[in-house]
Amino acid sequence: MKFLTSGKVKDVYELEDGKLLFKFSNRVSAYDVKFKDEIPKKGEVLCKFAEYWFKKLCVPNHFVERKSDTEIVVRKLNMLPIECVVRGYFYGSLVSRWKDGKISLEDGTQTDLAAKLPSPIFDPTTKSTHDMPVNKEEAISQKLVTNDEYDWLSEESIKIYEKMARIADNAGFILADLKLEFGKLNNEIILADSIGPDEFRLWPKDAFKIGETQEAYDKQLLRDWLTENGYQKKFDDARSSGDEPIAPSIPFDLVSKMTQRYVTAYERLTDNTL
Repeated sequence: MKFLTSGKVKDVYELEDGKLLFKFSNRVSAYDVKFKDEIPKKGEVLCKFAEYWFKKLCVPNHFVERKSDTEIVVRKLNMLPIECVVRGYFYGSLVSRWKDGKISLEDGTQTDLAAKLPSPIFDPTTKSTHDMPVNKEEAISQKLVTNDEYDWLSEESIKIYEKMARIADNAGFILADLKLEFGKLNNEIILADSIGPDEFRLWPKDAFKIGETQEAYDKQLLRDWLTENGYQKKFDDARSSGDEPIAPSIPFDLVSKMTQRYVTAYERLTDNTL
């Protein structure tokens, strides 16, 4: 087994047969900043969520098997250099970009915080240290994908989002948005990477209120704490000055809450226990 790379959350190894081993950790990052603090059981939740969604969605994907509580084996792909984001609600960066005139929305769209969009929108980004939103023309001109690939990714990503949203709804959750990645195998585009609380926003239906910050059963808990305490601005200011942002320590009670909500999200959505 050969070590290949260490990402924000998982370590990747190449196996003797050419397949890849994903080892999920308890590491956490937010706003492209890595934290020293870890979130207990996070790696296990991400690993088992990946297995669940790859099996549940019934779309071609690179999943082979789960090897342990924190490891899965996948087929090696030529990854597409684009992150396929689907948004179903007016939330997150969509709000600020709309206010800044960087993105337009369908006529009649309700622009209260957390309002449901008339229909899900495909809102992809680049794949880099700091992901940047791209529209169709930019994605094609930057040679991230072809015209046909963009259209296929948009349609397929929205279909996957809608299926996952129905499953979440049946479990008492709202799936606000979703990030997917795809790669090519024998010239066929298939679903890849992983799918879990680091790739989507999940809100409990019984606490949902339009116009308010939503209760998060995902990584948004950490983002909200950072924003409320001025750290997001500090990160942006540091980057503007050419410095590397410094991650603060995460309070113990927030670490505990994140663990509890990650586990709750997995158990309620999958009907499995950790």
